[in-house]
Amino acid sequence: MKQRLQKILSRAGVTSRRKAEQLIIEGRVKIDGKVVTTLGTKVDPETQQIEVDGRILRFPASIYLMLYKPRYYLTTLHDPRGRPKVTDLLKDIPTRVFPVGRLDFDAEGLLLLTNDGEFANMLIHPRYKVPKTYMVLVKGIPNSYALKKLETGVDLEDGKTLPAQVRLIRKLKNKTWLKLTIREGRYRQIKRMCAAVGHPVLRLKRIRIGPLTLDRLKPGEYRYLTPKEIKQLQDIASKPNPSP
Repeated sequence: MKQRLQKILSRAGVTSRRKAEQLIIEGRVKIDGKVVTTLGTKVDPETQQIEVDGRILRFPASIYLMLYKPRYYLTTLHDPRGRPKVTDLLKDIPTRVFPVGRLDFDAEGLLLLTNDGEFANMLIHPRYKVPKTYMVLVKGIPNSYALKKLETGVDLEDGKTLPAQVRLIRKLKNKTWLKLTIREGRYRQIKRMCAAVGHPVLRLKRIRIGPLTLDRLKPGEYRYLTPKEIKQLQDIASKPNPSP
C-alpha cells in the first residue's frame, strides 16, 4: 500500500518525519533509482526500492520493548565519553531499536524502545498528550501554593506547562516525595517545573506511561510489549485527551 515517503522513512527508523522531509528536499532519497525531492510523494515499500544516501532501506519486523532504565545510563545511542547506554542492556534483539523520548542520566524507570518511528513520534509529540507518571523526591516541603502551581501550569522559558496531576506522597526531613503526572515531554521538564516552584529534584523515577507500569521488572530488565499494550497506547494517542 502506498504511503507518504516521509512517513515511510520515519517508520523505518531512519529519522523523525520532520528530518525526513529535509532529507527529501536535499535530494538524498531515491525511489527505484531516481532522486525524489517532492514532499508528499507516495511510495509502496513492498514493491518499490527506497534508498537514503545510497543505502537501500529494509523493513524489519516492528519491535516494541519496555525497559526499567537504571540510574546512570544514557538514553542516547552514542556517547563520546563512553558512558553506559540503555542499549547496552539489550541482548539478542534482532534489529536496531532506539529509545522513545528520554530519561536523564541520573533518572530511572520506565522507558520504551522501538524501531517504529511513527509509534515513537505518537508517544512523544505534545499534541497526543500521552500521560506519563513519575515519583519525584524534591528538596524541602512544598506548600499548597507550590503544589497548585504544578497542577495548573508553570511558566518556563519555553512556555507555560500543561496542567498536571500532583499528589504529595510522603514528607521527610527537608524532603518530599511527590507523584506527578504530565502529558508533555519537554526537555528535563519535571526538573525544571519543580525548580521553578522552589523545590529542586533530588531523585526521579518514571513509573507509568499510559497504561504501562514497571510491573515486576527490576532495574536493567526489559520485555516485549504485548499486542494489547501496543493497541492501548495507539488508542490513547488517537483520541483527544482532556487536561489532567
